[in-house]
Amino acid sequence: MITFKHVTKTYDGNIGLKDVSLNIDDGEFVFLVGPSGAGKSTFIKLIVKELDADEGEIQVGDYRVDQLSSREVPQLRRKVGMVFQDFRLLPKKTVFENVAFAMEILHKSPKTIKRRVPEVLKMVGIEDKRDRYPQELSAGEQQRVAIARAIVNSPRVVIADEPTGNLDPKTADDIMHLLDTINMSGTTVVMVTHAKDIVNRWNKRVVAIDHGSIVRDGFGSYGFREKADRKGGRSHA
Repeated sequence: MITFKHVTKTYDGNIGLKDVSLNIDDGEFVFLVGPSGAGKSTFIKLIVKELDADEGEIQVGDYRVDQLSSREVPQLRRKVGMVFQDFRLLPKKTVFENVAFAMEILHKSPKTIKRRVPEVLKMVGIEDKRDRYPQELSAGEQQRVAIARAIVNSPRVVIADEPTGNLDPKTADDIMHLLDTINMSGTTVVMVTHAKDIVNRWNKRVVAIDHGSIVRDGFGSYGFREKADRKGGRSHA
């Protein structure tokens, strides 16, 4: 589903990713972890061609991302749903309208939108909030709207960037169960997180990045200490 082959990205001489090779299979759930500045954001931005790699090959589904023209990028992004820590909802649109907007920009018919949006709102447990505005919702409800928006067009991949970062533990656990349900339906999920307790509690694949390199890939705990090792400057995995 997602393949990186010897991918390198630098910023003004600073390393974003260094010779990264990784394969994420269709239908996997992967935690992407590591200290701040380790390269996690670079990794997900390369997936949707928000950044261009300096070297290497990137494949997402049927798309050879590193070779896509600017005209082809929107086609790739239709296959990838994005969920963010800060929700990024449109404040002047209702819950229904926020989710419908993701379909409208793809020129889906009003009939299709009218049928699909209620299905997805029910799936994420907020069908009774369809006429509310974001400011009338709790943080957990806003994140459910964001997830509904991300999956309404049935993407093959959902990238969740710190989706529980602004949530209390109980609500964060609810969101994790929702993401797990989405994954169980066959959607590949890549979740960037610093939430050690969540990673340690859920038995998922963990890919750890540090200083632009993959330092661990397997099932298990988060693996990083709270602070970097003072001698080597690198957190242990």
